[in-house]
Amino acid sequence: MSTKDYKVTIGIECHVQLKTKTKLFSAINNDARKATPNTLISHIDLGMPGALPVLNEAAVILATRAAFALGTRPQKFSGFDRKHYFYPDLPMGYQITQFYDPIIKDGNVTIIVDGETKTVGIHEAHLEADAGKSVHPPGKDYSLVDLNRAGTPLLEIVSNPDLHSPQEARAYARELYLLMRYADVSDANLYYGNMRFDVNVSVSKTDELGTRTETKNLNSFRSVEKAAEYEIKRQIGLLEKGQKVIQETRGWDDANMHTTSQRSKEEAHDYRYMPDPDLPPVILDDKFIEKVKKNMPLLPDDLRTRLTQIGIEADSIETLVDEPVAGRFIFYVIQHENKDSVQKIVNWLTVDVQASVNSGERKWNELKLNHEQFLGLAYMVKKAEVSSSGAKVVLLNMINTGDDPSEIAKNKNIIQVSDSDEIEKIVDMVIKANPKAANDVRNGETKVIGFMVGQVMKESKGKANPGLAKELIQKKLS
Repeated sequence: MSTKDYKVTIGIECHVQLKTKTKLFSAINNDARKATPNTLISHIDLGMPGALPVLNEAAVILATRAAFALGTRPQKFSGFDRKHYFYPDLPMGYQITQFYDPIIKDGNVTIIVDGETKTVGIHEAHLEADAGKSVHPPGKDYSLVDLNRAGTPLLEIVSNPDLHSPQEARAYARELYLLMRYADVSDANLYYGNMRFDVNVSVSKTDELGTRTETKNLNSFRSVEKAAEYEIKRQIGLLEKGQKVIQETRGWDDANMHTTSQRSKEEAHDYRYMPDPDLPPVILDDKFIEKVKKNMPLLPDDLRTRLTQIGIEADSIETLVDEPVAGRFIFYVIQHENKDSVQKIVNWLTVDVQASVNSGERKWNELKLNHEQFLGLAYMVKKAEVSSSGAKVVLLNMINTGDDPSEIAKNKNIIQVSDSDEIEKIVDMVIKANPKAANDVRNGETKVIGFMVGQVMKESKGKANPGLAKELIQKKLS
C-alpha cells in the first residue's frame, strides 16, 4: 500500500465563535466559559412561543471583517434560514443559519508548506446560532443538556477541497486561526472551543473524488493533521482490501490517536431548509462596508511582508506572527525605529520573552510591552550602559513591572562602568596578577585576551565595559 497511488482530497469546515458581548439574537452574555449550566439563556434562545429574534449588529461587523481577512468582500445581500432537525440540545427544533444566501462567498487563504506557497479557496462563510451542549456524565446511564451556548454567534467557514496532505490541512487551520485573531473577529481560544474544525477526507486512484468521511470537532492544529493522516491510511487500507469506504461522521480519540465511527451519512439528511420568517434579510450598503474596511486591523501577511523587508529571519517572523500581541507590538516598533533597534527587540521577544511565556510565568496579554521602554533598553545596550546579560535581567523585570529600564538597572546594580580611568586601574591589577597571560598577549596569542577581559569583569563584579577593557589591555600589551 502506497499513498502515492492515491489522490488525497481534504476540505475543512471551521466554526469560529464571534467575540460579541451578547448572543446572535438575544441580549444574553456570550461568554459561557465559567457559567453555571443553563443560566445564560432567554426565551429567545429557548424558542418560546412569540419570542422574536433580533440580529446582533456587532456580529455582522465581525463577519464583514472576516470577509476582508479572507481576501474578499461581504455580500451586500444575505439572509437567515431555518435548518430543521431534532436533538435534545436544540430547543427550537431548528438552527438559524444562512443556507441560501451566506454573508461571505469565495475568498482565499494562502499557506506555505515545505517552502511552497499554496492558495486555498474559500467556498463560503455563513453566520449561524450555535446549539447547546449535551453532557454525558461518566458511569451514568443518562445525559444532561446545558443550553448556555444556544444562540452563540458562529461564523462557519467552508474551504474548497483544495488541500491534499495532512501538512497542508494543519497549515490551513493555523493560518485561519491567525487571520481570525488578527482581524479581531474571535478570541479563537482552541481550549474553550472558540474554533472547531471538521475535516473531510477522501482518497481515490482517479481524478474523481472518493467517498468522504467527516471527522468533527477538532480543536488543535495537531489533531487536524493527525486525524487527516489517520483517515488517509484507514481509507487506503480498506480500498486495498477490496472494501468500501462508508460515508460517515467520525470522532477523534486524541489519547489513542485514531478516529471512531459516530453515525452514517449514507443517506443525505433532509434538513427542510426554509427562509426564517422572523428575520429580514441583511442588506449592507457601500458606506457600511467601506467603514469596516477602513478600520481593519493589521493582518498576518502585512506583518510578514514588513519584517521580511527589513531582513528578519523567517523563523523569527513566524514566532512573532504566532502571537498577535507580539506581532502588533513589533509592527508598531517598526514604524518608529531603525533596523538595528528592531532586530535587537525581535531577538528579545522571540527568545527571552517567549521563554518567559513558555515557562508559564505570564501570558502575552499580561506583559507590560512599552515601546519607549524597549527602545530605551536597546539604547542602553548600544551605549554600553548595560551588558547583554544585564539587559536580559532588565528586560524580564521590565515586562513584568512596567518600570523604567534605567531605574531597574540602577536598582539591580548592573550599570556598566565606562570610566576609562577606573577600568584602567583594574586592567593594571589584572596584568600584574597574570604575568604569563600578559606575556602570551605580548607574543601575539590574541585568544588569551578573552581570559584577561574575563578577569577584569570578575574584579569589577561584572560592571566594567568589556569593550573598553579589551581596548585598554591591547593598548598596554601591544
